Amino acid sequence: MTDGIPYRVRMTGISKRYNPIQTLDTVSLTLKPGEVLGLVGDNGAGKSTLSKVLSGAVIPDSGTIEIDGKAVSFASPADARAAHVEMVYQDLSLCDTVDVAGNLFLGREPRRRILGVPFLDNRKMHGLTRDMLDRLGIVIADTRLKVENLSGGQRQSIAIGRAASFEPKVLIMDEPTAALAVAEVEAVLELIRTVSARGVSVILITHRLQDLFLVCDRIQVMYEGRNVAERLIGETSIEEVVNLIVGRKFSARSARHGNETGVSA
Repeated sequence: MTDGIPYRVRMTGISKRYNPIQTLDTVSLTLKPGEVLGLVGDNGAGKSTLSKVLSGAVIPDSGTIEIDGKAVSFASPADARAAHVEMVYQDLSLCDTVDVAGNLFLGREPRRRILGVPFLDNRKMHGLTRDMLDRLGIVIADTRLKVENLSGGQRQSIAIGRAASFEPKVLIMDEPTAALAVAEVEAVLELIRTVSARGVSVILITHRLQDLFLVCDRIQVMYEGRNVAERLIGETSIEEVVNLIVGRKFSARSARHGNETGVSA
């Protein structure tokens, strides 16, 4: 608990080793209700493994996890979902040949019975999909469009919307704005703001550091499987975050400056 607000998530002493590689070394993470935490680090820093521990996809060797002050143990993503933890992976896991509504309700489609026989209730499913998209501010004209015909930003929004439809307490997003156009990036960031405003705690993993300063409340930096720093978003800068990520003082040198000192470009 901090400032009188109980933690939505509290991970303590999380460690994970894959043979000789210590992927996570006694890592801790806290998250408040409605908070957006930027989890950053270079490739191999351990941020994806830590998020997979929280989402139930990876079982840690040691450490504890608490959700709303209650100790939990996840052996699978189904266990994490039961505790209202959802993760949107970078590959989205959408079915391209299925329409928008079908992707949102995949595996839990509403049904109606005719003479005792269950049938898919398409009208209800599309109506619920439209309501859900409108509540989240997701702009898609037709819920019958196949996902393969959507833009990258729309596909990302559908993946986030599907996760949000499970009423999560915690939503983890892995590189949600990678390879998106500028307008699509803003739409996804606005969706993050909408979800967090509803009280959902968000963990944002991204290499687009500028995005952190648009939606995050706090940043946690990982380096070689360990926590190295936490910063409130208003008390840091992109330059400091870069320095922390690379683990040494970072100074950008232009090609012109390099040529002036005899270094070839």
